[in-house]
Amino acid sequence: MTDTIARNAADIAADIPADIPADIRADAEQTNAEPVADRPARGLESRNRTALRLLLAAVFVVFLNETMMAVALPRIQESLHIDATKGQWLTTAFALTMAVVIPITGWLMQRLQTRTVFTIAMSSFVAGTLIAALSPVFEVLVAGRVVQAVGTAIMMPLMMTTVMTIVPAEERGRVMGRVSIVMSVAPAVGPIVSGALIQVLPWQGLFWVMLPIGLTMLMIGMRRVPNVSETRRVPLDTASVIMSALGFSALIFGLSQIGAAAVGEAAVQPWIPVAVGLATLGLFVWRQRVLQRTDSALLDLRTFLSRDFAVSVGMMTMAMIALFGTFIVLPQFARYTLGLDPLWVGAILLPGGLLMGLAGPTVGRLFDRFGPRPLVVPGSIGMAVALWTMALGLGEGSSWMVLLAAHILLMLSLAFLFTPAFSASLGSLPQRLYSHGSATIATLQQVAGAAGTAIFIALYAAGVASIGAANPDLPSPAAAAAGAHLAFLAGGILSLAVIVLAVFVRKPPAPADSSH
Repeated sequence: MTDTIARNAADIAADIPADIPADIRADAEQTNAEPVADRPARGLESRNRTALRLLLAAVFVVFLNETMMAVALPRIQESLHIDATKGQWLTTAFALTMAVVIPITGWLMQRLQTRTVFTIAMSSFVAGTLIAALSPVFEVLVAGRVVQAVGTAIMMPLMMTTVMTIVPAEERGRVMGRVSIVMSVAPAVGPIVSGALIQVLPWQGLFWVMLPIGLTMLMIGMRRVPNVSETRRVPLDTASVIMSALGFSALIFGLSQIGAAAVGEAAVQPWIPVAVGLATLGLFVWRQRVLQRTDSALLDLRTFLSRDFAVSVGMMTMAMIALFGTFIVLPQFARYTLGLDPLWVGAILLPGGLLMGLAGPTVGRLFDRFGPRPLVVPGSIGMAVALWTMALGLGEGSSWMVLLAAHILLMLSLAFLFTPAFSASLGSLPQRLYSHGSATIATLQQVAGAAGTAIFIALYAAGVASIGAANPDLPSPAAAAAGAHLAFLAGGILSLAVIVLAVFVRKPPAPADSSH
């Protein structure tokens, strides 16, 4: 089934418009009249379409892997005799690793050819999948997820930068709509594939199924991914790498300790690592502002000088905190309050994801015609309605139909949020900042995901503890419902901030000039 899905992802990418500009490097060799980044390239369209097909298929695979874990978490917790506070590290460590690695991808994509970056990413993903499949204990499983995350972290900015480099501005909404199909279908089918596999295989089987798919993508990519970007020598600032790694790690670790503190198992007071993380990230930002004067920043923050970029990214970040937090709590609620098996949990999550993917092309065309605001404002309102329904309409004795309806509304609303926000944010930047812009968005997404996971699990654990559950590894229906209520309530509050930011999102009036 997963092989067929991966092939379908490549077929979707084949619908990319045939008039996409060609290989920028080839164009540079034909004339030196102007810089490569300042003009559209011509000829060799098939190489660019090949690059997009393979990158979309690879992104589908790594997204499928990432979203298979949520439904499997309750079963893994039961198998390894751990509670949700500890089990959430399988997702938190994954997101945290991505947040640490992604800032480096801006530098990596400037130094190395497209095929080389692709090979590094898929090799890491395959190695991590093998480690996870062979892991005998929880700690080794987390290590495998971390290695997987390194590859996943590189793949998403690589695809986004490639799209922004070779797709003309007037076609980006349509292409982003097709990209959103892959980004939506993978999370949609991930839970049900995971639920089906976990019914008949031990949890290690999830990784054994992903391993040959990842190997196949690696072998194809090593031969077929063309080089569609220009490389140049840029220094790697080691101090910035250390600061970003320490800052993000300390911040997310501190947030994760909130949940442990709720059940009296915190290794350290949460505010200590949070304070260290924020202070270190402050130093990181200061250093980037200094280094960007000589174009040597690890993460060029001049992207935020664009008002459209800053507003769109802020909206996406708030939405991602609520989204990732909700997704980690939903399977806990469905499993322990509604009593559903993993397969049925995945089945409930499937329709919303599929509808989100099917809406992608339509949303892309609407963006090209009307801009983002007529899309993101209704999308943010729909997101709020869905999250408040979960917060106030779900509890012990609730029908699974309410959960299904709320999830469908949430996913459709996100379709109207993310595609326009991606296009508006990156489209507002000069081309020389595309790699930094995509790396910044991906970094903030993963920080938001890790933060959302940690905060929502902390609230879930606090709610479970408030009922006085004797065994947090297997909470009672009432305890799980109390924890989910607190978490979904936080999501509803965040959704109000998303509505406010959505009002200020606008489409850039024209493609940004790289000379800015």
